[in-house]
Amino acid sequence: MHDTSFSVTGDGPVVVLVHGMGLNLDMWQGQLAPLARKFKMLRYDLLGHGRSQAHPGPYEMVDFVDQLERLLDHLSIERCRLVGFSLGGLIVQAFTIACPTRVCRLAVLNAGYDRSDEDRAGMIERLRIARQDGHGTTVEMALERWFTEKFATDHPEIIDQVRHWMHSNDRNIYPEIYRVLAFGDQALASEIPKIRCPTLVMTCSDDVGSPPDMARRMAQAIPGAELAIVPELRHMGLMEAPSAINEILISFLAA
Repeated sequence: MHDTSFSVTGDGPVVVLVHGMGLNLDMWQGQLAPLARKFKMLRYDLLGHGRSQAHPGPYEMVDFVDQLERLLDHLSIERCRLVGFSLGGLIVQAFTIACPTRVCRLAVLNAGYDRSDEDRAGMIERLRIARQDGHGTTVEMALERWFTEKFATDHPEIIDQVRHWMHSNDRNIYPEIYRVLAFGDQALASEIPKIRCPTLVMTCSDDVGSPPDMARRMAQAIPGAELAIVPELRHMGLMEAPSAINEILISFLAA
């Protein structure tokens, strides 16, 4: 597919991994080896991220749903297990609603749901800063929210890697996509009760952007959804402590 960079690893039932805002397909490196023992993993870069193409905008949720649908068609994948993190968590919900027959299991990790005006205010302010001064000014704020202080001190190389990914984004396109993240949960809130496949909603206990209460409400809105709250981690728990996330995720996907 000319506009989408992707990678396929492992063998077995297909699991599609959808990364978060400002990141790329490499953010799943902590999940690769454990998942590859049971599954064929498809990772890809969202539009405007990594090595995938970008267009000037505006961007809408449907653009990302369409990208995933075209990628699955390109690879002749009829059905998959679908995992999305943060912005990816919104995209996989929207995709499952639009293409319900193509998703047999859904995992939504550290994603927003039906934010209050107060919850959304911080995101709107970061969007304003990104438009005015460039998204680079918001990167250090993000890293503080995403990782625990101890991990950041002990693993500066990982913080530097994520910092590099964030700074690599186009300063004009980043705010356009961030707007999808900031407001994408609004339309989904009334739609996700339509989701019928087995669903896991997971977040971390200290994730201020996608807190446990928000995950609980999301899980209650999706019929039969399972809820998992991973203790003592922030937004990027899946990079900070992969085994804690993988144990729950693999158990769900393999069921």
